[in-house]
Amino acid sequence: MKKLFALFLSLLLCLPLAACGSASDAEDAVTLQVCEVTHSVFYAPFYAAMELGYFADEGIEIELTNGGGADKVMTAVLTGQAQVGLAGPEAAIYVYKEGREDYPMVFGQLTKRDGSFLVGRANVPFDWEMLRGSHIIGGRKGGVPEMTLEYVLRQNGIIPHEDANVDTSVQFNMMAGAFTGGTGDYVALFEPTATEVVQAGKGYILTSIGQESGEIPYTAFFAAKSYMEANPDIIQRFTNAMARAQAWVQNSSAADIAKAIAPQFPDSDLDVLTTVTQRHKDIDAWNTTPVMQQEAFERLETVMETAGELDGWVPFEKLVDNSFAEKAGK
Repeated sequence: MKKLFALFLSLLLCLPLAACGSASDAEDAVTLQVCEVTHSVFYAPFYAAMELGYFADEGIEIELTNGGGADKVMTAVLTGQAQVGLAGPEAAIYVYKEGREDYPMVFGQLTKRDGSFLVGRANVPFDWEMLRGSHIIGGRKGGVPEMTLEYVLRQNGIIPHEDANVDTSVQFNMMAGAFTGGTGDYVALFEPTATEVVQAGKGYILTSIGQESGEIPYTAFFAAKSYMEANPDIIQRFTNAMARAQAWVQNSSAADIAKAIAPQFPDSDLDVLTTVTQRHKDIDAWNTTPVMQQEAFERLETVMETAGELDGWVPFEKLVDNSFAEKAGK
């Protein structure tokens, strides 16, 4: 993994997805390029902040791009294509371990557990022993979704690559297509893709991987250390908007959240969005504030270490700056 991000530095990544939010009339209004790991209802509080005007109230206009993977999001941040990245903190850990001077720092957490669901081909009562000897499409090697899946398998007595074939050869955005095309016995999918596969009669949601793994800082916002040092006011305003949205989501129904974020998913039925949103609320997927807890961060490093992707922990205080989140909470 040590050469992972260097491999991508010369690539032009993060294709534009949409320009969202409305510009503030304030003289200090800014436009931020934000690159997300994928476009999913899993990130509902972020989209709510955009659609409800919370970023606009802070004088921020968001230009959102879809990286299609944490490695590509990090490349966008490191090359200046995006000022803010939304992906798993493992991406920042890898870069820090490379010894880069201007490494990315996490300033806000969005989700607190794995948001993927295990999808199988048969609608049967689920037991982890069913996966013994099976072929599971798990995602990119070294990514948090794949590492968390392996962690959960081990927790349930299934040794990855020995007791089950965890396939890491399929690109993140191709996993559903590979499964519906006949590859594998099981696949770990995010929403609304998982529900769409079910509706198409191509699979069944069996269990939440996040409920099994426990709390980890699954998705977070980060920026280059130099950008944060040069633009603390912008980072604070961004975090203020997110804190406000996280509080709103906690106190809102799945139906109201779905209505708010519906413009972000023009091809998805509102009933589907509501079902998916409720599923995320049921597993307690979202942080109540942008503050990242050290215990959760260290659990993530345990997951990475168990997967053989981390040799030596990165100190929490080196990579996480909670000062913006704590101020936003006040």
